[in-house]
Amino acid sequence: MRIEVDISDYTIREILDKISIECEDGKWRPVAFFSKSLNETKRNYEIYNKEILTVIRGLENWRHLLEDAKFKFEV
Repeated sequence: MRIEVDISDYTIREILDKISIECEDGKWRPVAFFSKSLNETKRNYEIYNKEILTVIRGLENWRHLLEDAKFKFEV
């Protein structure tokens, strides 16, 4: 299981994260997706602060799935 997070600084300015699982064929497939627009204050954050914000939000969003995970997950 893995969480992929991304943030767009210049285009749509959204936090994008998804949770994926590795299938038997070795490909990663998404099982859930989340997107949220940044407010005006957060749009002015430095890029490194925006990146850590996406990681924190991703862990918060999928906490209910990750706490009971039987396998390790990666961010």
